Amino acid sequence: MSDDFQTDSQQMLARLRVAMAEEAAGQERLDKITHLIADSMRTEVCSVYLFRDFDTLELCATEGLKAEAVHQTRMRLGEGLVGRVGRTGRIINTPDAPSEPGFRYMPETGEEIYSSFAGVPIQRLGEKLGVLVVQSKVARRYAEDEITALEVVAMVLAEMAELGAFVGEGAALTALHTKPVVFRGATAQEGSAEGHVWLHEPRVVITNPIAEDPHRERERLAAAVDQLRDSVDAMVLGIADDDKEQLEILEAYRMFANSKGWLRRMEEDIARGLSAEAAVEKEQSQARARMESITDPYLRGRLHDLDDLSNRLLRILSGQGKETGADMPADPILVARNIGPAELLDYGRSLKGIVLEEGSVGSHAAIVARALAIPLIIHADRITTEALNRDHILVDGDSGLAHLRPEETVITAFRDKMAMQAKAQERYASIRDLPAVTMCGERLHLAMNAGLMADLPSLAGSGAEGVGLFRTELQFLIRNQMPRRSELSALYARVMDAAEGRKVVFRTLDIGSDKVLSYMKPTEEPNPALGWRAIRVGLDKPGVMRMQLQALIRAANGRPLTVMFPFVAQYEEYRAACAEMDKALDRERILGHPIPEPLEVGAMLETPSLAFAPRRFFEEVQFLSIGGNDLKQFFFAADRENERVRRRYDTLNVSFLTFLQGIVDRCTETGTPLSFCGEDAGRPVEAICLAAMGLRTLSMRPASIGPVKSLLMRTDLRALREVIDRARDEGRQSVRDPVMEFLRNQG
Repeated sequence: MSDDFQTDSQQMLARLRVAMAEEAAGQERLDKITHLIADSMRTEVCSVYLFRDFDTLELCATEGLKAEAVHQTRMRLGEGLVGRVGRTGRIINTPDAPSEPGFRYMPETGEEIYSSFAGVPIQRLGEKLGVLVVQSKVARRYAEDEITALEVVAMVLAEMAELGAFVGEGAALTALHTKPVVFRGATAQEGSAEGHVWLHEPRVVITNPIAEDPHRERERLAAAVDQLRDSVDAMVLGIADDDKEQLEILEAYRMFANSKGWLRRMEEDIARGLSAEAAVEKEQSQARARMESITDPYLRGRLHDLDDLSNRLLRILSGQGKETGADMPADPILVARNIGPAELLDYGRSLKGIVLEEGSVGSHAAIVARALAIPLIIHADRITTEALNRDHILVDGDSGLAHLRPEETVITAFRDKMAMQAKAQERYASIRDLPAVTMCGERLHLAMNAGLMADLPSLAGSGAEGVGLFRTELQFLIRNQMPRRSELSALYARVMDAAEGRKVVFRTLDIGSDKVLSYMKPTEEPNPALGWRAIRVGLDKPGVMRMQLQALIRAANGRPLTVMFPFVAQYEEYRAACAEMDKALDRERILGHPIPEPLEVGAMLETPSLAFAPRRFFEEVQFLSIGGNDLKQFFFAADRENERVRRRYDTLNVSFLTFLQGIVDRCTETGTPLSFCGEDAGRPVEAICLAAMGLRTLSMRPASIGPVKSLLMRTDLRALREVIDRARDEGRQSVRDPVMEFLRNQG
């Protein structure tokens, strides 16, 4: 970069700083800026296009095009060269714009006389705000230094837009973070909540995007980078020497922190006139933009590391750490890009709801949210860039919608819905202690799913007859190292104590797929859900399985114990797991510890293959629990984390119900106790259909027991089974419509 150009760049930003400081309305300030850029770059046209909504760009200011086109010319995302820059976030620099693919004239602008075109995205931390364009009559490609200058100016424009510099009477933009916005995500935990936003990581606001003293800014950056490197070194020193996997991860992190190229790029932007904070954020924005276009999980992970380091550096420079001094609202709705289980447990039950940009229905955060009965929405794209602390927000976990800064009509309708749900809960409380007996006299047993001690108070209050599934992996997921046997034994004993004699079915460690322990070496698998997980991990690492089984035996201390092995795909896996249980029992006898009496050992049926296991398996296994979530995705070959396919297949599909019927029949022949565990067990309509197919034990989240019991007590399962059989005979794909018609007729 030449010294002359460096000086020109600094001079342009200095003029921009003056324009920012002047008293002016938003539109007037934006008009001055386009004139200033065109004059500084000696080009005939400079235009600023800003997003009106997620899909529409609008010409908001121009020097050189027709003034009457301002606020009149609009284009869809991807339309024309400007729309291409807006969609891709990539620069277009061409001497012959009409020859570029997708070019289209906007006749009202008068741009047909200009041949050269350079468009640079205006973006902040991956959020696209608009496009900065320069044009000229002479056919030329803009020089690399000129494009770099435009990128720097675009960065400043993004910060000015964030600070509301273009807001005002007749302005180009309405104020950011003020309009009502609806975010459509996916449901990870049902329920409704009203509250105010609490950002897990509040946005850093840069008030000084342009530097007055580049030398001083370089010194500030160097000092902050040194502090960052020291903190990363401390993290590395805090890892045990034998924890090689964690060390490898942090060493890669440290490599980025010491990257000379990363530091050099930021120093060059400071030399062009940006402040240290703006230079860091420019680098971070570009890393996030690159991340959007990369599908390789390893490269995305590395870019995520770079993004995280930039975020830490930005907080050091600005002094805007997590502890900002703001008080958490009384009714907090947590908003974050993503969050780990330990961090979520730190918040505990204080949260009314959670909205994440990322996450999955089977993620650690979703498991904890379900355990705490907190409504959770995932895949709410862009909410962290739009939401501010203490914004009013409504979370509809049933439909996957988050209403940010809602209008009064939406608030009224939402509160009416919540009032109806509250009345229904009062109704369910009146039947809490009654047995779940249907109109035709069939007795069902309703249990709850759990995974934390915090769940156990729900056991009595929900009317559950026991714990049909206790997820033991949560105690492994929320730690940075393997828990000790004594710690697990004490925890399991407290769970049994809290159950007060009710049965608790402990599922052994179910890790793998999307549940990865931070202290175990990650394995890159093309399809983790079908990979090395659950019982497969346990059999390959028998020491871990044996340690957990010993902890369970010691926790029982002679009391009844029920243990279930997850993801068993064939008879031999169950026999191998039982052999490990025998070894653990033998070891405990030798040590003189009491043996559980009785001891029940069962398996989860989550793969279609196990439904066709030899008869001897059904005779030998002491009980079976259908894991509905996994079984359904494997039955339909539809990933339950994939929104495009998971909703295509109905639980009440005739094929799936017929398959379940086959499992019920085999268990009936051999006298094998059978239950159903999963999300569908907690949905009243699905639950009564499962009961109609012969399932007599259902396990679900505590909040679902009341609604399910209420509908069961008002249903004749024999009549319902006739409806299902008739729909099957008629060749219907799903029995849902006939079942809903049957329920309507029953009132």
